[in-house]
Amino acid sequence: MNGTTGQTSHQDRVWSVAEHLDDVLSKIHPLDPIELQLLDAQGCVLVEDVSVPVALPPFDNSSMDGYAVRVADVAGATEEFPAALTVIGDVAAGSGELPVVGPGEAARIMTGAPVPPGAEAVVPVEWTDGGTGEGPAAAMRHHSAAPQDATGEVRVHRPVVERAHIRARGSDVSAGEPALQAGTVLGPSQIGLLAAIGRGTVTVRPRPRVVVMSTGSELVQPGEELGPGEIHDSNSFQLTAAARDAGAIAYRVGAVADDAETLRATLEDQLIRADILVTSGGVSVGAYDVVKETLADLSTDEGLVEFRKLAMQPGKPQGFGLIGPDRTPLLALPGNPVSSYVSFELFVRPAIRTLMGLPDVHRPIARAECTAAIASSPKGKRQFLRGSYDPAAGRVTPVGGAGSHLIKAMAHANALIIVPEDTTELAAGGAVDVVLLG
Repeated sequence: MNGTTGQTSHQDRVWSVAEHLDDVLSKIHPLDPIELQLLDAQGCVLVEDVSVPVALPPFDNSSMDGYAVRVADVAGATEEFPAALTVIGDVAAGSGELPVVGPGEAARIMTGAPVPPGAEAVVPVEWTDGGTGEGPAAAMRHHSAAPQDATGEVRVHRPVVERAHIRARGSDVSAGEPALQAGTVLGPSQIGLLAAIGRGTVTVRPRPRVVVMSTGSELVQPGEELGPGEIHDSNSFQLTAAARDAGAIAYRVGAVADDAETLRATLEDQLIRADILVTSGGVSVGAYDVVKETLADLSTDEGLVEFRKLAMQPGKPQGFGLIGPDRTPLLALPGNPVSSYVSFELFVRPAIRTLMGLPDVHRPIARAECTAAIASSPKGKRQFLRGSYDPAAGRVTPVGGAGSHLIKAMAHANALIIVPEDTTELAAGGAVDVVLLG
């Protein structure tokens, strides 16, 4: 049985949005885990529980630039009657050998430096004369400019309590404590934590590689002049950006002309670097719908792409199948800009998130009051209107009309208003579900 026969048996069926989405996701599985260097793992999903091998911080350290002292030596100190202490040296961040602070002594210490033996607290430099013999210091003088400050005498103007301005060993996390759980998406803070506990690599599901291409002989690269009947290719840019926003590594392919052999060759070339392929245009019933022409007749050895009619607006024509030797998912979206973007949000984004191994692959949905009436919605179809959602007020306002070519309205929307299949009109103030895009 070839693809055309398979398609014919289904050509009169109208799929619901949920049926098409369920079919897509049932055939897509999370990518196999791999070990990556930390920065390469950004945006990926962790597949292992990570525990802390050593305490953080690994030693008591100073939270201030100042002087490490014994509490008894500065008891009762005031600016009028300061405590005079002998400075026995500097303790900088990264110091190995530490001086021992004895009675009547102080060690000049920098933020993050280990607290030397014998010291019980840190006095901020602003509470001292900084070793100048004058009034309160605003800051330490640089060692290169005043090396004598690492020795000599410092006058302390205020007392401190024990452990003042000391960050205790393990005060962030203790050794053996859980650091990150499997399923965590690794962002900057998580990468920082992994680095802090000494992990150079981590096991994750890689970010999916998504190849996006538009079809149409009328499409011209942005920045080039338009000829008669031509338009700029916006879909491939919009969908590539959407794939990156979903967490994928996305590759944009230049627009492919309405030629079946060119499209077939392009698809074969791109399979090697794709975990999922996304096309836009050429899936309807026109004589030049090249995606449908090219893919509907693939043999089952190469793959089967089925073209469907969905009970939705915009986005009625959709194609989906697994192609090539690795059975790479291909989602063929309609060509109108709004149709393609709505289709991406409903079907491609969840597929990308499924490949990533995320537990929740869908955009959040909120209930909102629709500020304007929706005069007409086709019976039996689920309509998705662009909307501007105000979360504080719990209201959504339709943006633009229902036309699938109105890309400006899409650019000013942060939500999709869902009008159910059995609702043909809605009065202003009615309650609707909205898909949150931001």
